[in-house]
Amino acid sequence: MASSALRAELDCSICLSTYTDPVMLRCGHNFCRVCIDRALDTQDESGVYSCPECRSKFPERPALMRDIALRNIMEDLRLAKLTQMEIGILCTYCVDFPGPAVKSCLHCEASLCDKHLKVHSKSPEHVLCDPSTDLEKRKCSVHKKILEYYCTEDDACICMSCSLIGEHQGHKIESVDEASEKKKRNLRNVLQKLTTKREETEERVQSLEKRRRKAQEKASGETKRVTALFIDIRRRLDSLEKKVLSEISRQRKEKLLPMTALIHNLEIKKAELSMKMRHIEELCNMTDPLTVLQDPDTGDLCDPEEGGGDEDTGGHDRQRQDVDDRDVAVISDRLRDLITGINSGIYVVVPADILLDVNTAPNNIRISKDLKTVTCAHQKQNRPETAERFHYHQVISSSRFASGRHYWDVEIRSGSWRVGMCYPSIDRRGHQSVIGFNKKSWSLRRYDNQYSVLHDSEVIRLPDNIPSDRFRICLDYEAGQLSFYELCDPIRHLHTFTATFTEPLHAALRLWGGCIKILQQSSYWEKPST
Repeated sequence: MASSALRAELDCSICLSTYTDPVMLRCGHNFCRVCIDRALDTQDESGVYSCPECRSKFPERPALMRDIALRNIMEDLRLAKLTQMEIGILCTYCVDFPGPAVKSCLHCEASLCDKHLKVHSKSPEHVLCDPSTDLEKRKCSVHKKILEYYCTEDDACICMSCSLIGEHQGHKIESVDEASEKKKRNLRNVLQKLTTKREETEERVQSLEKRRRKAQEKASGETKRVTALFIDIRRRLDSLEKKVLSEISRQRKEKLLPMTALIHNLEIKKAELSMKMRHIEELCNMTDPLTVLQDPDTGDLCDPEEGGGDEDTGGHDRQRQDVDDRDVAVISDRLRDLITGINSGIYVVVPADILLDVNTAPNNIRISKDLKTVTCAHQKQNRPETAERFHYHQVISSSRFASGRHYWDVEIRSGSWRVGMCYPSIDRRGHQSVIGFNKKSWSLRRYDNQYSVLHDSEVIRLPDNIPSDRFRICLDYEAGQLSFYELCDPIRHLHTFTATFTEPLHAALRLWGGCIKILQQSSYWEKPST
């Protein structure tokens, strides 16, 4: 008790903690320097200063005096506490050189080293426990007896008297060891659940971190791509500006030279006409008829309407207007190509996961196990006849696209083939079921070593120089565009169909001999200029 009272004397009355850098007022009370400074700061506005402990007033802000003795005591206590923390709890009975305690006696409220433990009382009331500095918590606050039991109804540790005559009389009780083991089992179960939940949380964190890194990498890649795109746009704009300005300068010189010569000739002609006009005016003013009739120069005079200069001038003006119109058209075409290239560079489509639908494949073609390759079958396949199965050598995909931008690539090893897209309502029998020969399908075709595109039986021939055996089909559903490309270096646009799509679209393949393979796709594609 004396030790507890002594410790209370070493507490600051403001922060209620042990003194830190203690200082003293003139009234003799001690405080932490920081605490009393803060208290006096709050009194600066009123100008009235007082001690927080005894309320003694001071005419002016009091000077703070360091309490050296108290400061030394606090320093010794601090060092002792650090030493105790290093070596553990010390023996209560050792005087000169206290040794580390190995047990604490709840009855004596003391800690004992090995030497004092040997001579300690072995009476039952002297209960020993692990070394502890707070033995009061191990005793009942009412009966001052050891807490040996646990009341399960009130969730409280109690002594024997509490269970017999106290407020816990008649309650279900257990020994503290038994109750502790039960609680430990529950805590282990909780710990196991928390461990599992923490592992799940960690997995989610790792998954999210992975997704975040991918998002950051993708954003970084997109940033680099767009930066490079706009650098290219600026370069192309600068190049186009130089070309247009150079073309304008060239055409200006080309047009100015003949115009300058024509103006010179017209000036000479105008001077000649002026001389003739003055001579005619002189003749008209003469009174002698013989002079007028015998004038030798009047023979060269002609009717102005018979001259051909106007036709030449008018023809030149028309020619100049035609040239100007062509210049405007050239510039407009180049700007239109540039804008198309810009839009194409920003255009990003999603690769489509194309799987072929075996239920639509006829018995004369074979579909691979991964549903991505179609070949002509040497032996007839044993597939049941259904309404959705095609009669001719073609098959469509099970996947369908009713929105967005998508593309898919094919590699073709066949002499004659067709690839494209169609509506699910396309006929499955007869000539009208062939892709490209109806209003419900669009296709790229190779037949007799010639390439063409088809829709509604309308054939558009393509250039013959298509050496590649790989092609790309690109769909922009909302824009109503279906485009075909040759996968060469650089990629080459072949044709684009424009339509208002009214149904979902399926990939469609048709072949005679050989095979058509759907290739794996990359993450995104920048559509080349068309």
